[in-house]
Amino acid sequence: MKKIFTGFYGLICLMFLLSTYGAAQGSEPLAQGVYYSISVENDLFANRDKRYTSGVRFAALGAQERLPGIFRRNLDRIPFFPEEGKKRFGFQIGQSMFTSDDITQKDPPENERPYAGWTYTTMEVSSDTGTTLDQFQITLGVIGPPSLAEQSQKTVHKVIDSPDPKGWDTQLKTEPGIILSYQRKWKAKREFLDVAGFDFDFSPHVGGALGNVFTHFAVGGIVRAGFDLPQDYGPPLISPSMAGSNFFVPTNTFGWYLFAGFEGRAVLRNIFLDGNTFRDSRSVSKKYFVGDIMGGAVISFKRVRLAYTHVLRTREFKRQDGKDTYGAVTLTARF
Repeated sequence: MKKIFTGFYGLICLMFLLSTYGAAQGSEPLAQGVYYSISVENDLFANRDKRYTSGVRFAALGAQERLPGIFRRNLDRIPFFPEEGKKRFGFQIGQSMFTSDDITQKDPPENERPYAGWTYTTMEVSSDTGTTLDQFQITLGVIGPPSLAEQSQKTVHKVIDSPDPKGWDTQLKTEPGIILSYQRKWKAKREFLDVAGFDFDFSPHVGGALGNVFTHFAVGGIVRAGFDLPQDYGPPLISPSMAGSNFFVPTNTFGWYLFAGFEGRAVLRNIFLDGNTFRDSRSVSKKYFVGDIMGGAVISFKRVRLAYTHVLRTREFKRQDGKDTYGAVTLTARF
């Protein structure tokens, strides 16, 4: 069974990569307007090692108006997706992992967060009008042993000489996952304050996700303040946090900004708390309303952007011992 799901997931990755490659044929040279990002989220930034413990994602965002045929022909079928705006197609691949409070326990208490791994691929199409950013995503992946999260964590812990995580035998069982998600972000005018190039702006957003992995509705916003604010919508974070933007358009050689934001989610489904959909597994009683508070800094130099975000998340399930906090680093390069 594990080999079947691993092979299925590999086939999905290959199909997505081929669609990305096909969309790029006949387009502008790769050196123009294509963005590559790597995001690393980890609780070690907060000197912890529990619950949401790690997320890694690689993203590629293609040249403007170069969309796969399936998206070009069906954009009008996506609710609320604007016809105007600069369209981009993106591809992501990532892995997230969750553990109990004490990773040295082979059989963690059942009232603690279950061990779980999630490896996935995402196709995204976005439309940027300059004042709004719409993002529609389709995510496919696998939860459980085929996600290889256990092997990833044990390998990293061995390399950095951290305690061996012993509770993976209790992780969620194998289950394919699908998520359909949509988000709209608005960008307020930048004329709040403009002194020698120092600006403020505000970007509120609404969105939601539907699937057996996540089903929720979200609202939030981000305030930016800095010198030569690039044309972006804040740094991207890994789901279920706000999507941000994988692209940026600097107006000068060097720029920087500080930011602070929030997001509130009404949660109907979170498989990493509720447990497997059709099989018995460990689970906890989730909270239906979860909030994130975040802050950080971004610097951009020519075609490179580096962002750090620190996130404080309210309790996600009953009897959770304290809030979660973690850091996120994203490096984006434009070619």
